Order: sequence, then structure tokens, then C-alpha cells
Amino acid sequence: MADPRLALTDEWFLAHGLPYFVPEQRAGARDALRLGRTVPLVVLTGLAAAAAGVALALVSGQLTLAPATAVTLGMLAAGWYALTALRASPIVRWALHRAFGSLRTVLPMMTRALPLLLIFVTFLFINAEVWQVSSRQDGAALWLVALLFGILAVLFLLVRLPEEVDRTDDQVDDALLLLACRGTPLEDAARDLVDDPGADPAAHAEIHGFERWNLVLVLLVIQAVQVLLLSATVFLFFMLFGSMVMRDDVVETWIGEPTANLTVELFQVSIFLAAFSGLYLTVATVTDETYREQFFGTVLHEMERAVGIRAVYLALRERR
Repeated sequence: MADPRLALTDEWFLAHGLPYFVPEQRAGARDALRLGRTVPLVVLTGLAAAAAGVALALVSGQLTLAPATAVTLGMLAAGWYALTALRASPIVRWALHRAFGSLRTVLPMMTRALPLLLIFVTFLFINAEVWQVSSRQDGAALWLVALLFGILAVLFLLVRLPEEVDRTDDQVDDALLLLACRGTPLEDAARDLVDDPGADPAAHAEIHGFERWNLVLVLLVIQAVQVLLLSATVFLFFMLFGSMVMRDDVVETWIGEPTANLTVELFQVSIFLAAFSGLYLTVATVTDETYREQFFGTVLHEMERAVGIRAVYLALRERR
């Protein structure tokens, strides 16, 4: 007979953005990654995205629309497949809820991260070369540059965030298991297993495979939302600052030609610097110990709790 506590814990995992901690969800995601399913989808999506990009480029006369459209459609298709077939929607939903639910912590992060960044980036803003580069890009090319900065930031996080996750299962002991399971369906089971000399639930604490990447994705979405909010603040600052200090004759001198619309060029420069600031903030919040604690402190405690509950969950499944 199945233990009802296991079913309740499965529901708890799903509600807290941990679908890959549930064996059935994990098996479904693993099946969706089989080459027999993914390769045809990748080929068809790539062909459709390329065709759409070429068509838009021919109609508009802007060659940069082809790669911009293809890359954007490919990313949208990959995101949709992840949310549906790979069962990642609970991860994204909980991470977004967690990120926007802690907006009160964004102001302290801004006061810590933004002043030095704004001082540094302001010197770029009043640099003629930055205006020349940004103003000569059409919308598609500027979008590709912003995507490039975003992709680099995500790749950096995918390299560094697993290190943060690996730290969560290093200090798991009986006291942590009891604390983690408090108020969950496994509270009584944790006490029984800890008191049982023949059981060792802490032995199940090591995270690997899909479950490890589940925690990485949670951190990735939370980090992305916070960096986007800070980048949006940088963008708004430069739009306001530029509208106050920039003049048509100065911009014309910098870019070497009459300006058709200062607002458009100001928008392009602000987007470029905001995207660059997002990449800088991503690196700073992971490599700097103070920033890291500010960004990840409370979330990592929740990750430790998830690891503890999972250890008891696996020990109880093994016993049953």
C-alpha cells in the first residue's frame, strides 16, 4: 500500500518549483529529451525560423532581421518546449513568484550594486564612440547585441550556479533534516527515520542529474529577474539623464551626421548600456562575496531545505 505522505510530498515538491524531485515528472522530462523526439523538432523549428527570418529580411530590406528573427523564434520555441514537454513550468512559476515576492530586497541590492556601476557606465554614456556604435545599428542589430549580452550572462550562470547548488548538500545532518521537514508532510517521517539506528536518511542528500538542474534553474530564473530589474533601472536612468544633458549639436558632432531624432538615438544608447550593465551585474553578483550573499542568501537556505526534504523522501521510499 502506498504511503499517503509520499503523494503529499510530491504535491509539495510541485508547489515549490521542484518537479524533477518527483519520479514521474523526472521520467517524463527524460523521455522528452530523447534524440528521437528532439532532433526532428530542432530541425523543423530551425528551418521554420530561418524561413521566417529570410522572408522578413527580404520584405523590409534589412538583412539583420534574418538572424534576429531566427534566433528569437528559436529561443521562443525552446522555451515553450521546456515549459511543456520538459515539465519546467512549475520551476519558472515558483521562481518568478519568489523573485517578485521579494521585491523589497531589490532596493538594498540597488543601493549596493548600482552606484559604482552607474559611475562607470556614465563615462561610457558621454563617450562619442559609444554613440557612434549604437546609433548606427538598426533595431534588429541592436536586438542581436542585447541577446548576445544576455546569452553570455546565462552561460556564465550555467557554469557558476551548479557550484552554489553543490554547496547545499555538503552539510546535511540529522538536525538539518528535522528542521527542513518541519511543517511538511514528512515531519513525522523525518523524526522516525532519524531515531531509527538502522536508517541513514542523510546518505540520500547528494544531488545529481535532473534534480540538481532543477535547483540550478530555480536560481537562474530568480537571478535573471533581479538582473533584469536592475538593468531596467539603468535604462530609465540614462533615458532621464540623456534627455536632460544631451543636445542635438553635441550628438551630431559625435556621430558625424545630422540627428534625425535624438530620442531614438538616446533609446539605442540606453538599451546598449543597459544590456552591458546586465552582463556586468550577473558576473558581480556571483563572483563578489557580498553581492552573492545579498542575491542568494535566503534562496540558498530554501535550497538546503529542499535537499533535506528530498533525503527523507528518498529514505522513506526506499523503506516502503
